[in-house]
Amino acid sequence: MITPEAYDYSLPENLIAREPAAPRDAARLFVYDTSSDTIELDTFRNLGDYLPREAFLVLNKTRVVPARLELKKSILRSDVGRGGGKVVALFLTNEHATGNTVRALFDRGVKMGERLTLASGKFAEVITQEKNIFTLRLPFGRGALIELLERQGTMPIPPYLRETTLSFLKLRREYQTIFAARPCQARHSNILKNVGMSSAAAPTASLHFTERAFADLRRRGIGKEFLTLHVGLGTFAPVAPEQMRRGRLHEEWFDISPATAAGIALRKKNGERLVAVGTTVVRAIESAVRTGDFRTGFGATDIFIRPPYRFRAVDALVTNFHVPKSSLMMLVDAFLAHRKSKRRILDLYKIAIRERIRFFSFGDAMLIR
Repeated sequence: MITPEAYDYSLPENLIAREPAAPRDAARLFVYDTSSDTIELDTFRNLGDYLPREAFLVLNKTRVVPARLELKKSILRSDVGRGGGKVVALFLTNEHATGNTVRALFDRGVKMGERLTLASGKFAEVITQEKNIFTLRLPFGRGALIELLERQGTMPIPPYLRETTLSFLKLRREYQTIFAARPCQARHSNILKNVGMSSAAAPTASLHFTERAFADLRRRGIGKEFLTLHVGLGTFAPVAPEQMRRGRLHEEWFDISPATAAGIALRKKNGERLVAVGTTVVRAIESAVRTGDFRTGFGATDIFIRPPYRFRAVDALVTNFHVPKSSLMMLVDAFLAHRKSKRRILDLYKIAIRERIRFFSFGDAMLIR
């Protein structure tokens, strides 16, 4: 049985990308052809040179909301003379919730029943606690919370980006895909369910795309379809022993519209190859597909893709270079094994390190075909 330790590796600090390539499509592209066992190095703007003519992309249009917000603590009777103080909350807006509630993490202690000032004198109340995660009752709907965060929040960036040189405003712009949906968009049957949900992390494989890159793909006849999977903080978390034992990961919510489901099914029927852009797309697609059909709608997935795994729909994968011992590495390795590759992920990472490829969220891209 595989373990997270089997996916450990040493990465030089200077290969951790602290900011994106400029322009985005100037990032390097590491291409691995599983059938010929060959590797080519190029630039992401030339992605179309390495895709089959009969191919289409599936991308995740989720939006990262700046979900960190400083709140003022209420002055409880036990705190008289000390002041209420401040606390930074990270709102878990990727999670589905009923009513005017939201779960959050805090940078310091809060108490049950405590009221936290959000804005304009309105309060959120701490109502439950599960380990280090608290549930708050909001004075308004989730959509209003998202709007507040868009105005006043800061990005929930992963730990390795905290030393970035990007300004506050530039980070908000760069840690977002160019096609991210507006956070309060709602459509078809999900109008009540989908409002107020967003991602806690970016679908980083899609950060490399520019309008120029999409225009080149259009000229080549390579189409695209969009779905939504709201990325959770679990994407940064180490794989827990319980997850390994159960074979299930953290839960994330996805949404596949009828038009997208129909478009993917038709393209596959016509022999086009599905190129998943990012591990989040793989999770959504592989959760939705059932015996060749694609499930439409809004739901949660805790799928854990690791070797051995038989992929039902994905033919090629665009991905970034991931943190050691992560479930994302296991997913990519499972795809390599499914393609009967002669190399596994650590073999490719060793070559990438030798070639000075940049790693993690703002790093370079890999195409496995």
